[in-house]
Amino acid sequence: MTVKIKKCNIEDLQMLQEISIETFNDTFKEQNSPKIMKAYLERAFNLKQLEKELSKISSEFFFVYVNNEVAGYLKVNTNDAQSEEMGEEALEIERIYIKNKFQKHGLGKYLLNKAMEIAMERNKKKIWLGVWEKNENAIAFYKKMGFVQSGAHSFYMGDEEQMDFIMTKTLR
Repeated sequence: MTVKIKKCNIEDLQMLQEISIETFNDTFKEQNSPKIMKAYLERAFNLKQLEKELSKISSEFFFVYVNNEVAGYLKVNTNDAQSEEMGEEALEIERIYIKNKFQKHGLGKYLLNKAMEIAMERNKKKIWLGVWEKNENAIAFYKKMGFVQSGAHSFYMGDEEQMDFIMTKTLR
């Protein structure tokens, strides 16, 4: 299995949309109504929205490839791009998703290590993320990787309020 990471650019917009919709839908469709899922996917992952996110200086996307096939992706934010005010010493992992057929192969850890590498290169003191309180597998994974719950915030799927745990990891 050959694994590599590539930073996304505007030419990757269509692929970014495809993998964003596929992985988000696969992760959350069982716990949310089709109507709410459809509305969220159309709002969060339309080409105009993703292009705006891709062009933001303080946000970066990365694809992880397995044998030259896109298997997942990562989005990190710094400074004003963070979804919560965490300060200049923090890096946010906003999205980290792996396609179903590539899960349980260590790719999440691979992407998480990439995020930590970026944070350390930029002299960040901590990394953080929001994870849905009902996503027990992800919470267990982040705990195993050294993250601790440090708070919570609301996440809206349509007009339905859900709760995300904020998990942080101190670097160095």
